[in-house]
Amino acid sequence: MKLVLVVACALVDVDNRVLISQRPEGKQLAGLWEFPGGKVDPDERPEDALVRELHEELGITVKPACLAPLTFASFAYETFHLLMPLYVCRRWDGFVTGREGQATRWVRPKQLRDYPMPPADEPLVAHLLDLL
Repeated sequence: MKLVLVVACALVDVDNRVLISQRPEGKQLAGLWEFPGGKVDPDERPEDALVRELHEELGITVKPACLAPLTFASFAYETFHLLMPLYVCRRWDGFVTGREGQATRWVRPKQLRDYPMPPADEPLVAHLLDLL
């Protein structure tokens, strides 16, 4: 089974809310809510991939030093196995904007379970509840 490495980020604002974004129509798992991030390119460090993805998806600039590793998810989908490190970030430059047409929401950690998520993202919520 093919291993796919993706990276995700829990952006946390000054009110301890977490940013989630909705997968747009036309993408696999459309309509589900997830932590922003994306695929890690070959020969790319996960932190560098996350800096790139957050800029592409949300228009913000993050320094790798501001990314704190929290946990990871390992999930077997039908056609591939997903490995997803989750980082927490509390500092960035710019304003969050859904640059790919995706909806975004700032959500209190206790409300994260109210938003349907892909199976790989769901186990990450418990770690955020412990942290925040």
